[in-house]
Amino acid sequence: MGRDDENAQGARLKSASQFDLVAIGSAFGLKGDLIHAERHGTGHINDTFAVTYVHGEGMTRYVHQRINREVFSDPVGLMDNIRRVTGHLRSKLLETVSSEIERRVLTLVPKQDGSVYHIDAEDDMWRTYDFVERAQTHDIVRSPALAFEAAKAFGAFQRDLADLPPPRLNDTIPAFHDTPSRFAALQAAIGEDTANRAARAAAEIEFVVGHEPSLGRLLDLHRAGEIPERVTHNDTKLNNVMIDVETAEGVCVIDLDTVMPGLTLFDFGDMVRTSTSFSMEDERDLSQVHMQMPLFEALVRGYLQTAGSFLSRVEIGEMVFAGKLITLEIGIRFLTDYLVGDTYFRIHREEHNLDRCRAQFRLVESITEQQESMLKVVERVASERPWQH
Repeated sequence: MGRDDENAQGARLKSASQFDLVAIGSAFGLKGDLIHAERHGTGHINDTFAVTYVHGEGMTRYVHQRINREVFSDPVGLMDNIRRVTGHLRSKLLETVSSEIERRVLTLVPKQDGSVYHIDAEDDMWRTYDFVERAQTHDIVRSPALAFEAAKAFGAFQRDLADLPPPRLNDTIPAFHDTPSRFAALQAAIGEDTANRAARAAAEIEFVVGHEPSLGRLLDLHRAGEIPERVTHNDTKLNNVMIDVETAEGVCVIDLDTVMPGLTLFDFGDMVRTSTSFSMEDERDLSQVHMQMPLFEALVRGYLQTAGSFLSRVEIGEMVFAGKLITLEIGIRFLTDYLVGDTYFRIHREEHNLDRCRAQFRLVESITEQQESMLKVVERVASERPWQH
């Protein structure tokens, strides 16, 4: 099931011809002549372009991205996060991997003055990455093997950033996974009912209210000191892992805009939400929305293979609940946007956000129906590993 914020109304994507990409390349000191530029990837937040330069040694590809300031209010802090995170990951790779490091972590191209972003004449902020060659992304989880590789990559990402030196990273989207705050926003939307839609969503509202006592569970565990704050990705959908075209190995985690302090369980929960059902995020035939146990077990195995060595027993024990909570949270966000008149998520039909909400809530039900079996999967996989907690 797909990503939420990709649909944000604030994203106004433009074609390559609408930007002076030659000037952007010049600002980052790219050598040679720009011979090709095209929109790249399936994201809908930033404007992203793959560009090809020809020079004396051959051809080199890069990725230019215009950062969407409507979504990210502190782009300078965001870029500082990415600079620190990619630098730390590279230092870890230098300790353990002898080759192809440039394919295993995003590489920011610096300007001559050492800065890693450029402000153009239109006051837009740009960054440039080296292109990760011989790898691709997948939008749909087609097999447990693919789910395993994505989860393994995200687990390694968390593990390698567990010892990122201070200071604390910037919050690029504050309170991103504060589910009680999301519920409060829903309550306000119900009370105001500005679009006169609350009656049509009565069943969905009742569903959320029934889950209200558990919405703060993970944050309460954090406040009690039982779950630590760590560096997390916060957008752990499948297509944020680049997969090697030959070996099918997950080689590089991308889309680092939401990397910030958080709970590991938020990341694993979003993996469950986006990678355990073959249905679409806005599926209207709810009989097709089903948590697939083989996909869930693949996620658990991949994630614990790399992250299990540093996770606490409490974190591991809450993995199933996290999947249910994060799925419920995005359903709440879809429902809230529906009630206020579809002001945030891009829609393609009148009740699109309500359809999205219903699909999320059906997945919550499917997880609930299978949670005992899911817990046994986590316990079994965790017991097979050699780490001690």
